[in-house]
Order: sequence, then structure tokens, then C-alpha cells
Amino acid sequence: MLVLVAPGQGAQTPGFLTPWLELPGAADRVAAWSDAIGLDLAHYGTQADADAIRDTAVAQPLLVAAGLLSASALGDVSPGAVAGHSVGEITAAAVAGVLGETEALRLVRKRGLAMAEAAAVTETGMSALLGGAPETTVPHLEKLGLTPANMNGAGQIVAAGTLEQLAALEADKPEGVRKVIALKVAGAFHTHHMAPAVDVLAKAAAELTPADPRITYVSNKDGRTVSTGAEVVSRLVGQVANPVRWDLCMETFKELGVTALIEMCPGGTLTGLAKRALPGVRTLALKTPDDLDAARELVVEYSAA
Repeated sequence: MLVLVAPGQGAQTPGFLTPWLELPGAADRVAAWSDAIGLDLAHYGTQADADAIRDTAVAQPLLVAAGLLSASALGDVSPGAVAGHSVGEITAAAVAGVLGETEALRLVRKRGLAMAEAAAVTETGMSALLGGAPETTVPHLEKLGLTPANMNGAGQIVAAGTLEQLAALEADKPEGVRKVIALKVAGAFHTHHMAPAVDVLAKAAAELTPADPRITYVSNKDGRTVSTGAEVVSRLVGQVANPVRWDLCMETFKELGVTALIEMCPGGTLTGLAKRALPGVRTLALKTPDDLDAARELVVEYSAA
């Protein structure tokens, strides 16, 4: 059984979209999406520097566009399930047929703008903690006023809060934590700092007409599968200010009998977690079109009938 997964913010790097735009029809699709959302995706994905694409309002639509391009480049895929980490859930919703591609890009553009505005209120950020156990790490973070915003499994938790709180974490690591790494994001996502963005996204979601997912959709709110489009969209809205439970998503992958995982562009982060948490599951990250042939072989071997 194959699962397709989409990465979240922080996976973007300068120029990562360049080789994907060389695929037949890709430049035209990206141009149409850019016109629809008022953002030059091709420019940001090929020419902009790291600081420019760190901007939440830019990074989020760029990631969804890249994910959709890479998923369609796989050809006719029938995965057993689909899931996304943070903003990757919008990519997953489009792949599952809940939202149209342009509809998904318009929604993520509004999401990115709203979250950027919320992040501008207070200087906040996120840091990944490597090592340590949740039962000791989470209370330590809460003691420092931080939120365990991403429970990623495989020995990784992402803390979010003010820059002062994150500096205190650097000086006072939880027991067992080997390393604290600042992430390339512009705010404390999936925390109470994002509450204003929830209201904006709720209004945008009210204008959507979602379809029920045609592929098993695994929600990162709690790792549960969701069967209606309305519930998928409701979770997309609330997820902005609530923790990502990728650890529970991977537990659900086990229960579903997943044997192969392909991570959409810009892949790498989620396959790394899967290699540690899902032993025996074949993994492949779509980083450039050079990875497509190997991915298509996995699709043929593991896609649902």
C-alpha cells in the first residue's frame, strides 16, 4: 500500500522549483496559478533568495504549487492514502480531490497572508528538538512557556513561541535532547499566536464547495482518517492554531498497512521521519524530476488496484 505525503513550511530552498518548470505544461500551469492568486510563483521558486521565500505569504503557496506539480508528474496514481504536514494538508486535500488545484492555491494564499499578519504581532519562531522523550520534553517546554507545535515522532518535537522563550530553550534543553535547531519559518505556527488567522481562514473556507475525498485522507490533527470534504476543510481551518500530530499520522499508516511512502516536492523531511519511525516501509522523496522514474516504479508496484 502506497501513501503520498506533502511536506510543510521550511522544506523550501532557493531555486527548488526550477527543474520542475521544465516539465511539459508545468510553466503554463504555474503561470495560471500565479495569475489566480496574484503571486509570481515562478519568480519565487526559481530566482528569489532564502529570505524572500521564508516569508509565510510566499512559502505556503509555493510549497502547495510544487507539491501539486510533482504529484501530477507521477502520472495516474492510485495511492491507498494521502496526508500532509502543516500546509501540506492543503496539497493533500487537492490530491484527494477535496479541493480543485486553483481552489487550493487560492485558499493557501489567504492562509499564508493571514498567518504572516498574525506572526507580525509578536516576534516568534520555531525550533526542532532532536532526541529526548515526549513525556519529559513536553512538560519542560510548557515550563518555558513554549508549545509543542509539531509532534513529529521519530525522536523529534518542534517547539514554538517567542524568540525569548526559544533562547531560553537553547540555554536549558530538556533531558535527553541532543540538539535544538532553529527552523526557516517566520512565526510560531500551530499555537495560540495564530488565532487571528483562524478567523480569516474560516471566512475563506465558507466560500468553498469541497468534495468528499476519493483517497483515504489522514488528518494531522489526530492521525484519524476523514471521510467528508466538509470535515477536511473544517480541520484545515482549526489546524492553523493547533499542534501537528505527525506522530499519530505515522501510527495510522502502520494500521492501514502502508508499505511504501512517496513525499511530494520538496521532499526529504517526511521521508527522513518515516525511515526512523516506519522500519520496513520503502520511502522516496521527490526533490527533482530526476526522482520521477524511481517514484513511478514504486507507484506501479504499490498503488491500490
